[in-house]
Amino acid sequence: MELVDVAIAGGGPAGACCAAFCARSGLRTVVLERERFPREKVCGDCLNPSCTQVLERLGVRERVRALPHAALSRVDFIAVGGRAISIDLPPGAEIAVKRSLFDELLMTRAVETGAVTRQGATVSDLVSPRSKEERWKITAGSEAFAAQVLVAADGRNSTVARLLGLLPRIARERVGLQTHLPLPKGFGPRVVLQFLPEGYSGQAPVGDNQLNLCLVGKPSSIAALRVWAETSFRLPRNHDWRTITPLRRAALPPSGDRLFLIGDAARVVEPFTGEGIYYALRSGELAAEAIISLFASGDALAAAHSYTEAHEELYRGRLWVNRLARAAVLSPKISSGLLRIGALPSPILRLLTSKIVRLP
Repeated sequence: MELVDVAIAGGGPAGACCAAFCARSGLRTVVLERERFPREKVCGDCLNPSCTQVLERLGVRERVRALPHAALSRVDFIAVGGRAISIDLPPGAEIAVKRSLFDELLMTRAVETGAVTRQGATVSDLVSPRSKEERWKITAGSEAFAAQVLVAADGRNSTVARLLGLLPRIARERVGLQTHLPLPKGFGPRVVLQFLPEGYSGQAPVGDNQLNLCLVGKPSSIAALRVWAETSFRLPRNHDWRTITPLRRAALPPSGDRLFLIGDAARVVEPFTGEGIYYALRSGELAAEAIISLFASGDALAAAHSYTEAHEELYRGRLWVNRLARAAVLSPKISSGLLRIGALPSPILRLLTSKIVRLP
C-alpha cells in the first residue's frame, strides 16, 4: 500500500489544479483518473475571463493561450423561429478550447509540480479513517493507497460520494449531448445560444476549424434534437455523440473529516453560462489552500471550515444568472416569445452577458 499525503479522485480541471497546488507546496500527491488522456468531455469548451487569474497562479496562462482555440467576440441569442439578438463581448474576454487539450495540459502541469498520476485507475473501494492516526484507504485499479486527505474531483456522478453514501438520488430530468464537427463556412467567432421547440443548442468554434455543438433536452425530446442537428449541420445519422446526465443535482457539503469535494462533485452548475470550468479551477485551488493549512497546523476541523466558507463565497451572488438561464432553457417557447416581442431587449441581455464574462 502506497502512502501519500493527498489522494485526488479525478484528473479534470478541478483535480489537476488541486494536485498542482498541493504538490508544489511539497505534499505527496497522487491523482487517480479513470480515463486515459487525451479524452474529450461533454462541455461547451468555453473559458471565461474568471479563469485567467487561476491559470496565472498555476503558471499555465500563456500555455493555454498557445493551444488551438477560438477567440470569441459575440454571443447570438436565437429564438425559435430564427430571430436573433447579438451581444458583443469585450476583446479577449472569452476563448473556446477543446477539453482534450486543456485537461491534458493541466494534468501535465500537475506532474511538473511533483504530483503522481495514475490513469485508467477507477476508485473501487474506500475505507474512512476512524481516528486522527488512521488514513483513508483507497483502492483504484490494481493499486491501494493510504492518504491523510482525500479529494473528490470525480464529477457530478462522483464515485467517492457514492461509496461514502453522500450522493443524492439523481433524476434523469434532462440529457446533454455534445460533439465536434467541421466548422461551417462563415460561422464566425461567436457563441450561439439557440432555443428550439425540443430544448436548447449551444455552438462555438474551438480552433483548428472545428465547432463544438451541444444539445440539451428531456429524454423524450433528445431524438428530435439529434434530427435537428443532423439536418442543420449535415451530419450522418451514425455521427458520434458524447452524452451526460443529470444536468442538475443537489449540492453536497463540500468538506468533511479530511475530505474535500471540488468541482461538480460538490455542486453541479448547469452548462448554460460557461462558468463550469472556472468553478472547477477555483474550487480546486481553494481546497488546496485548505489542505496546505491542514498539514501546517494539524487542525483538520479548521481546514474543513475554512474551505466550506470559501466554497460558499465562491458561488454567492453568481448563481442567479445560471438559474435565470436554466429557466429560459426549460421554457424555450416562452423565452423565444419574449425575444420576438422585444421583452428581452439587448440592454438586459448585455447586462446578463457582462455578469458572465467579467474581465479580471
